[in-house]
Amino acid sequence: MKPIKKLCLLIQIVLIPCRVQAQGTFVYDQQSSDEGHPGETIRGIQVSEPIGQSFTPSLSAVGFIRLELGDVNVGNGLGATIYLNLRTNSITGPIMGTTDPVFLPDGFGGFTNFFFSVPVSVTPGMTYYFRPEVQLGDAWVIGRFVPNYPGGTEYANGQPGVNDLWFREGIYVVPEPSGLALVGCGIVICGLRRRMKRRNPCDP
Repeated sequence: MKPIKKLCLLIQIVLIPCRVQAQGTFVYDQQSSDEGHPGETIRGIQVSEPIGQSFTPSLSAVGFIRLELGDVNVGNGLGATIYLNLRTNSITGPIMGTTDPVFLPDGFGGFTNFFFSVPVSVTPGMTYYFRPEVQLGDAWVIGRFVPNYPGGTEYANGQPGVNDLWFREGIYVVPEPSGLALVGCGIVICGLRRRMKRRNPCDP
């Protein structure tokens, strides 16, 4: 095996722990349910605007919100592009942050995450509101529950209801690369350079 290929192979082996670690971890703060218990009913998003959910975080930031969503008109090839606004004071209050838009294909039905490019700072114990917005697409629905979450409630047509949307929210933690792996990578590079110099003593 040529030295340069051996170098690349060894670097990849050393950096495997970094790649695995960098996948990150979901830290859930507030939720009305989990994936083992999907929504019991659904509500149309566009026909219920402004629609959303109030919640009371215990962490100091919101990095993502997970929802259960579904396409109404399956088979028309449209899908939808959806994003969420995080608001304060009320369901129509000032926007604190907006998630990156997510494209959901035609016929989608299930759970999906909406990430804020920068986690939004919040005050633990205060009430906040999120609203799904269909940017492009046809009719979509969102999963919901009978009252299940004590820290907030569902909103439909701008009014509080007695049910809850299916949601989970929290932060996404991506660890720093492992210091041990970086040190190991440096050792591998230095060792191969020495071996190459011994084979080619005239090289600088």
